[in-house]
Order: sequence, then C-alpha cells, then structure tokens
Amino acid sequence: MVDVTDATFERDVLDRSVEVPVVVDLWAEWCGPCRTLGPIIERVVAATDGRVELVKVDVDANPRVSATFDVKSIPAVFALRDRRVVDSFIGALPEAQVKAFVDKLVPVTSETDLLVAAGDEASLRQALELDHDHPGAVLALADLLIDSDRIEEALELLKRLPETAEVRRVSARARLAAGSADGSGAGSGDDVEGRFESLLGRVKDDESARQEYLDMLELLGADDPRTSQYRRALAARLY
Repeated sequence: MVDVTDATFERDVLDRSVEVPVVVDLWAEWCGPCRTLGPIIERVVAATDGRVELVKVDVDANPRVSATFDVKSIPAVFALRDRRVVDSFIGALPEAQVKAFVDKLVPVTSETDLLVAAGDEASLRQALELDHDHPGAVLALADLLIDSDRIEEALELLKRLPETAEVRRVSARARLAAGSADGSGAGSGDDVEGRFESLLGRVKDDESARQEYLDMLELLGADDPRTSQYRRALAARLY
C-alpha cells in the first residue's frame, strides 16, 4: 500500500496501472466511513499477493487528485487499468462486496505471464512471440540486454511501450550503459555528485551532456533527495 500525493499521482497511479491494476482509496482523517473501509480494502487487496495494488490519497492534502476524480463524497474508490478508470464505488461497502470489486480486477495468469515469471532470455523472447507488447516481458528482456551490452537492441525493444516512469528508467539505464566502460552506466558509480557537477557546466550547449544529466536523474528516482536538488540546478542553468 502506497500513500499517493499530487506530486506522485502520475508515477504511482497512472504509470503503475499500465503494469498492474491499481485501486485508489480516497479518504480523509475526519471521515468515519473511511476509517471503517480502510482496513477492509487493505486486507482484500493484500490477499491478491501483488496482482492488484492499493494506493491511498488524503483528499484534504491532495486537492489535484481529488479534482481529477471529481470526488463529491468519500470514501471513494476507483480502479485503474492502463491509465483508465475501469470501475468505482462510493461509501464503506461490506467486505464481501469489496472482495467482489477487487476480484474482478485480478489478472488471469496466462502462458505469457508464466514465461515472464521464468525470467530467462529464451522465456522472455517466447513471451513476446505470444504478446508482442507485453510490458513485463519487454522491460525484463531490455534489462537482460543491457546487462549483456546489447544496448541498441534494448532501446529498440523499449519503443514498443508507451512512455512510463519504468520505461524512462530502463531507457536511461541503457543510454548510460552505452557510455560506460563496464556497462554499469555512467551515472551509477560512487562519484554521482561529481559527475552531476561535471555535466552541469555543459548542459546548456551540449545536447549529449544534457541527455546524460537527465538520464542520471531518472536513475536516481523521485525518492532520492538529490533528485530535486539537481533538477533545480539544471533549471537554473538552462533558464
């Protein structure tokens, strides 16, 4: 279960829903029915063993998310798949009804999913023969290709998917690996801060330096406190 904010909504809800169904529970501290529903929906989603994910949004602290769903009453629960709302309900439903709501979202395990779970290159390629654009297979195979220094093939493979946070991360890793002697990525060594500082002086006029800087930010991720620091430094240098 993840607490989502206005700032993390796109990554943790919209982008994530491309990979797994996401249930969004909109609540507030003062809402009695929310406190009744909360433990029920957490228990029901946890029972899916990761096949459905739950995020919670405090509507008082995150008005943009509330406005996105046009929330008039809470608790309000929405289910998203592939960045679209596919189901919803309002109010504190009994556990049996919440379970029925969540059960409809649980993906059926297919032959492709089993091949992706195997994780080896041959299985992943076979999975993509069955489902050309399977996100899990594409991302897993791209990671394997990067590890074996087949960077161009990895980048070409990633073009099959729409842009998401995870696609951006793996693409960034590929480009950085292409510029790294050991294949680990130019931004993955111990002196990350030094590399950022070195690139910062060139980002305005050097497109390759700017791309490497952006790729390093992707690899750091939004949760790393240095990311916001270096994004501000980049903006100051460019504008």
